Amino acid sequence: MATTRMKVPVSPRALQQRINRKLRVEDEVLRKSRPVYDQGRPIYNSDLGEFYVVDVNRNFVVAGDVDLQQLGRELGALQNWEELAE
Repeated sequence: MATTRMKVPVSPRALQQRINRKLRVEDEVLRKSRPVYDQGRPIYNSDLGEFYVVDVNRNFVVAGDVDLQQLGRELGALQNWEELAE
């Protein structure tokens, strides 16, 4: 009997909070851009993307156009048995 392993969904907001707890140690924070809507579809700043990382001490953008799931995996905020819910 084959068992299918289902991954546990994690909401984008929950993952953002997890990532921020990890980044807080380095005085950084993950931010979400505010989109401009064109015919009901969100359009984000081409430099910042949907998510970006800011150094709070220097008020400087450390990384722009961050992939939320990839960053979560790199920091250990998203485990192998979890996936980003869309």
